[in-house]
Amino acid sequence: MELSKPRGTRDFLFEEMNQRKQVEATLKKVFETYAYQEIKTPLFENLSLFTIKSGEQIVEQLYNFKDKNERELTLRPEITAPVARLYMSNMQKSPKPIKMYYYGSCFRYERPQKGRYRQFWQFGCELIGGKTPEADAEIITMASQSLEKLGLEGYEIHIGHLGIVRGLLKEAQVEESHQEQIMVLIDKGDVEELQNFLKEVDMDYETTNILLMIIEMKGGCEILDNLRAKINDKKMVLDALDEFSQLLKTLNDFGVGDFGRNTKFVINLGIARGLDYYSGMVFEIYVPKLGAQKQICGGGSYNLIENFGGEKVGSTGFAFGFDRLMGALIHQNKELKSDGAANIFVAPISNATRPKSFEITQKLRNAGISTEVDLGRRKFKKILTYANHIGARYVILVGEKDLLEGNITLKNMETGDQEEIPVDNIVEHVLKLI
Repeated sequence: MELSKPRGTRDFLFEEMNQRKQVEATLKKVFETYAYQEIKTPLFENLSLFTIKSGEQIVEQLYNFKDKNERELTLRPEITAPVARLYMSNMQKSPKPIKMYYYGSCFRYERPQKGRYRQFWQFGCELIGGKTPEADAEIITMASQSLEKLGLEGYEIHIGHLGIVRGLLKEAQVEESHQEQIMVLIDKGDVEELQNFLKEVDMDYETTNILLMIIEMKGGCEILDNLRAKINDKKMVLDALDEFSQLLKTLNDFGVGDFGRNTKFVINLGIARGLDYYSGMVFEIYVPKLGAQKQICGGGSYNLIENFGGEKVGSTGFAFGFDRLMGALIHQNKELKSDGAANIFVAPISNATRPKSFEITQKLRNAGISTEVDLGRRKFKKILTYANHIGARYVILVGEKDLLEGNITLKNMETGDQEEIPVDNIVEHVLKLI
């Protein structure tokens, strides 16, 4: 019987896991410098958490099941909705804003392909109770700084504002159900299908032309001036433009932006984000060299908690597609240091020195030094081969003659140099080396 992993899943071996842990640690450090705190939500939730707003059709994309008491459950397809549930259950009376971040796996039943799996990871954050340009600007700044700390090159942050398109549709008195379908089509980027739908719902000529113009607008701050010049009688649109302009100004105060001159930052009024709980600023991060899988991050401001029956709380958040982020770093040939299993390998030269070897090993471990010891009673030559295999930087050779003199031998596995060290000073000496 051949055992294989389920379709759309992956195994991660030592080196890849070390790389993923390094990226995870970098992101956590950045998020925590912005005063975000980590949370965890369950891998599975009540099915209704995801069907309340998305409808029963979403079930086709979920790993849903019934437990032994016939309760309808599902593996989580994303983490924003669980965070909203967590907030409503535990944090509604907490002082705001509340800053939290998360890292975990999600599951969607869809056709596996390059860069798309049935089990995938998200690293994201939510800022609940901070609907201001400052909150939006800080979120975007944190996303940008995360990528800078990781050393990712060639990324672009595209920023838009849903209030511009939504305001246009509301002023044209487009039915709400049609508005949502239009936003979905904009999110898909299928202009031809969008044009056909606009004809089908008989949208007026002026609104159609303005809408098609807006979603193609990309560039620097000048495009907002151009849009104002062409739309001077639509208050909702102008209000959204003013709010967007304030966000861009605040981004400059945070030290990022310089739209039109810094190619990393692009105003893109064609971003829709597809989900109806997004309400204002939206942004996506692309790495164009990745082709069809170029999007590595998405987020924006939203009112999901109100949609679930809670209070009206303006919130902002984003999530990195962690797997695509890893793919972007690897595609760039970014050097992700993969540490070995242990910094130090303790090698007893004979059976008589095994007890002392174990004592030395535990002293090093108790000092927080990653240490492995020979447990297989290997011959000396094979000990060095194995130490090299696990990536040990140093080998401590514990011989009978050395111990009689109160010493051990420390071998540098990179240079081959050896030195004798007093056994009583081994911890202090090693701490200076690593």
